[in-house]
Order: sequence, then structure tokens, then C-alpha cells
Amino acid sequence: MKIKGQPYRTIWVAEDGWRVRVIDQTRLPFEFALTDLATVEEAAQAIRSMIVRGAPLIGATAAYGMALAVRANSSDAGMAEAFALLRSTRPTAVNLIWALEEMRRHLTPISPEGRAGAAYAQAAKICDNDVAQCRAIGEHGHKIIARLWDDLIEKSPKRPDRINVLTHCNAGWLACVDWGTALAPIYMAHDAGIPIHVWVDETRPRNQGASLTAFELGAHGVPHTVIADNTGGYLMQHDQVDMVIVGSDRTTAHGDVCNKVGTYLKALAARDNGVPFYVALPSTTIDWSLKSGGDIPIEERDARELTHISGRNADGRVETVQIVPDGSRGLNVAFDVTPARYVTGLITERGVSTASREGLMRLYPERGKEAAA
Repeated sequence: MKIKGQPYRTIWVAEDGWRVRVIDQTRLPFEFALTDLATVEEAAQAIRSMIVRGAPLIGATAAYGMALAVRANSSDAGMAEAFALLRSTRPTAVNLIWALEEMRRHLTPISPEGRAGAAYAQAAKICDNDVAQCRAIGEHGHKIIARLWDDLIEKSPKRPDRINVLTHCNAGWLACVDWGTALAPIYMAHDAGIPIHVWVDETRPRNQGASLTAFELGAHGVPHTVIADNTGGYLMQHDQVDMVIVGSDRTTAHGDVCNKVGTYLKALAARDNGVPFYVALPSTTIDWSLKSGGDIPIEERDARELTHISGRNADGRVETVQIVPDGSRGLNVAFDVTPARYVTGLITERGVSTASREGLMRLYPERGKEAAA
């Protein structure tokens, strides 16, 4: 994707050939800044502090974190220590574990002397594969949007002026290596000339919608409006939402979807108002070992993210202020689970399936032995 005409991925190797460069998402939307990661500890901290975030990008950063680790210490012990450190950073997104296991599987048979080069090459491959998967998700999702737009034209007494899509949190290119998951179909529909408009949930408490999704859509020229998280149901009741598309941090083999907290409420409102609710995700986000979303570990983050908020003041400086009374406690649960029965379809790189074991098995028959029965 492009920022001021210049194409960017969210993560790449710097000019020196070994440092890992990322977009610092904690400084958006008011400052577009890059940060270099030089050690596995810095990569772990970038994941933990959400300098990088979004399930696919967390996995990509973990892969490059392993590359940084074996560059410094290529022994089996050093690799195991790095694996444990990176795995401990965030518990919910399954892409993290998947990428680390891919790196370990690839590097273990290689002699310590050859591991560094192999690690960087494998991390780059993981990133390239993510881009290809997200592009394919975009193509499949674009077809859904195009059909809905055609239906709106056919059924409306007068030609509608736009199709309205609601999304929650940030599942765009900032959450991945490029393109994104939930936003990739939106970008492709916009580029194809469909008059698409996006309702952007602010996504408290970290405001990934207001700060990141709105930033992305604005940079690409996609019309959008930021709304309070609780406005989505109102808009659905007044026929102002034609479909919902969200991402996922972990989806079970039976189609339960774990995503940013608040997603479940949007799914309930969508079901009550007959609005299609789609989840866009690469297969790396599917946890084939789990049957129920109740088995997914849910991250609880620092309550300060809830009790304080950052913004730009009249002088142009970014400040953080407290928004609750002294002594009030906060609960900051990062994710919730939407049961499969509320999901219209899962948009993957191989196509669209029902949110069910049977639907996923039709797309990924090779996973049958490991998928939870």
C-alpha cells in the first residue's frame, strides 16, 4: 500500500541487510515513523507494546525475531530461548505460534553456521506468503461486495449512491504485511469503481479503528466515517449497513471467531437486523486443534489503556490524559469470541466457506487429520 505515493509493507529488512524495520503503529495517526529492531528482545517488545499488531503481522515479526536471535546465537539453546521469549509476548493470536513453529521446523535440521541466512530467507518467505494470501482474500471478498452492490441496484426503487460496510478494529495492511484481511476486499472494490463507504468503529480502548483503519482508508482515498463503538447497532436498525467485515486473531476448526473485543456485539446486531457478517482471515489464523472458541486464551491487557487516552491537543502535541475518576479500576479484556452460528461466511485465501468444520474441510481437506472433531 502507499503512503503519500510511496509503497510500503509493514515490515522489511533495512539497508544494512540484517536489522528489521517496522512501522511504529503506536505513533499513528499523527506521526508516520519507522523503528529498527536489532535484537530478539526488541522484536518481542515491539509485539508486546503493540508497535506491531494484528495477527498476521505479529507472526511475521516473530519470524524475523527468530532471525535476529539466530544471527546473535545460532545454537539450539539460543534458538529455544528465543522461541520461548517470543511465544510469551501475546497469547491470543495463533499466527504467532504458527510462525515460530514454522521457523523452528525449518531451522532445526540446519547446522548452526547456516541458520542465520536460512532464518532471514524463511522469514521473508512467510511475509511474501502473507501478502499473497491477503491479496487472494481481497479478490474473494471483492466478489461478495460486487454481488451485494448489484443486488442493491436491482432491489432499490432508485439507484443507491453507495454500499455501506462496517468494520471493527484494524484488519488492514497495518495488521498484516500488505493488503490486509477485512480491508483488502474494500480496497479492491473501491479500486474497481464500486462506490463503497466504510463505517469505522473507533474500537476502544486502543482506538485501532479511529487511529489506524481511518488512517489507512484515508491514505487510499476510500470514503469513511468514524463512529463510536455503540453506534453500529443503530445504523443497522436504520438500514445504513449493508454488510459487516471483520478480521480474526484466532478461528477454531469449527468456525468460532476470536477477534477484538466488541466483535461479538456487532455479530449479534447484524443477526437481528439481517445484515451479512463476514470474517476475513488467512489459513494461518485457523487453530485446527480447537473445536470451541471457549478454549481460546483471552489476553487481558493493562487497565491503563482503558483509563487513559491519547490525542493531539490544540498546540499539535500528542498528550495522554486520564478519563476516569481517581481510584476507579478498569478491566481491559482484549478479545471476545463470536460463535460460528452468527458468521455468514469465512473469507479465506482459498475462497469463502461456511463457519463450520465441514465448510473449512472443503477448502482445506489436507487438514482433516489434525482438525478438531
